[in-house]
Amino acid sequence: MALETIRTEDVKTDSKLFAYSRLDVIPVIFGVLHFVYFFALFYLFPRTPLWIMLILGFIYSVSISWNINGISHNFIHNPYFRWPLLNRLFSLMESVTCCFSQTYYDVVHMQHHKGNSDRPDETGDTIDWISIYRHGHDGQAENLWSYTFLSFFRDNPSAISKELAKRGKVEMRWGKVELAVFISVMIIEALLNWRFMVCYFLPFMYLGHSLSYLNGYYRHYGGNPDKPIAWGVSSYDKLYNWIWFYNGYHAEHHFRPKVHWTRMAAFHRQIQELQHQEGVRSIKPPHALGFLDSNLPPRSETGPGVPEVA
Repeated sequence: MALETIRTEDVKTDSKLFAYSRLDVIPVIFGVLHFVYFFALFYLFPRTPLWIMLILGFIYSVSISWNINGISHNFIHNPYFRWPLLNRLFSLMESVTCCFSQTYYDVVHMQHHKGNSDRPDETGDTIDWISIYRHGHDGQAENLWSYTFLSFFRDNPSAISKELAKRGKVEMRWGKVELAVFISVMIIEALLNWRFMVCYFLPFMYLGHSLSYLNGYYRHYGGNPDKPIAWGVSSYDKLYNWIWFYNGYHAEHHFRPKVHWTRMAAFHRQIQELQHQEGVRSIKPPHALGFLDSNLPPRSETGPGVPEVA
């Protein structure tokens, strides 16, 4: 099967509400529940024992990664609603829940797909701003720890704004609205209860974004930045994919980004033989637990010119 002959199935629905599939009601409902959970933490903080709040805080951290890589991610590629206003409102809700502008995230993520976790060029730069090779050495992947815990601080607002400006004044203005709204929410909560914001929420929010980068690290670690069908690394753990809206099919996603999340398993079956021929990597555990994979190559084998791992 030649790469250029591969065709994907369009997802269509006669729903007057949803743009692609009625099943998108599932991530929409969970997105709303996550939004409610965000404010529930603020309400519960002065009324709940510390040990319970610590558990709830850790759940929120995990849920940030879950939302970014599942609900929010699928929304970027296939906006859920037919009505532009509903998509805007959902985007605003996601911005508050995950504590960053969904529109700005869209820019970063599209840049990710332009580079597909590429290695640095002769100037030491990468197309993909969040490439696992961007801050590595000798063309190898960066150390897991620094990528996971430092990537949160590496976003370049100027570069993001410059790229967003290419989309026009409307998108630029909407990105600023999302930034203003979620920052305003955090400031109001801090004024009402600074201990909640400084001592509790911010640490768990940071951990959540770090867990998202951990997840992203193993979605590309051991992949082949020079081969489109092998840009990503997949995990086919069923429970993981049910909960994370099929984000585990990451090699498939980078190969064909517009495939709807409900069609990922079918698309994998369609190209499975070709993937095997091309040495596409997969891991057994969920991506966030990728370090537990028994066939994980050492970082010294992630540089250019090393043998491919099937």
